[in-house]
Amino acid sequence: MSNIIIISGSPNATSRLNGMIDYVREQLDKQGYATSTITVVTLPADDLIHSRFGSAAIVEANRLVAEAAGVIIASPVYKASYTGVLKTYLDLLPQKGLEGKVIAPLFIGGTLAHLLSIDYSLKPVLASMGARHFVRGVYATDSQIGRSQDGHNRTIFKLNEEVTERLQATVEELIAELQLRRQ
Repeated sequence: MSNIIIISGSPNATSRLNGMIDYVREQLDKQGYATSTITVVTLPADDLIHSRFGSAAIVEANRLVAEAAGVIIASPVYKASYTGVLKTYLDLLPQKGLEGKVIAPLFIGGTLAHLLSIDYSLKPVLASMGARHFVRGVYATDSQIGRSQDGHNRTIFKLNEEVTERLQATVEELIAELQLRRQ
């Protein structure tokens, strides 16, 4: 089975975006796909800010991307675009580091006002890095994903039916594209 990397650009450990990521990961796992996650905010800040291409953490993250057949790019939307921390990591990927990969964008924002941020802010940057094949992305709003705490202080996410259906369709399309490429 193909290897899939999830790149999370959220600076918030309890972001509702994690509910989307968790759902997608669970569905891929059920289908036998190996997933790994790069949580960009956990990479060394000095390496990101000072563009240390050779740092061990950046080299390892880039290796995970290089070995992946599919890349899920996940980010909250701030100021009509993906997060700055995500951009600092994208800047450290090789120029053609997304060539030949199937890309699935997942965004979450406060309102529908930034619905087109995937198309207008993310896709042009990824295309400049060799990305040519995108499956349908999912843009959700905060109101579509509930968040609570369980008895062990863990965050529990509740996705509404519409978001769940759209995420499922994205997972199915991603799997279909990866299977086509293996033939």
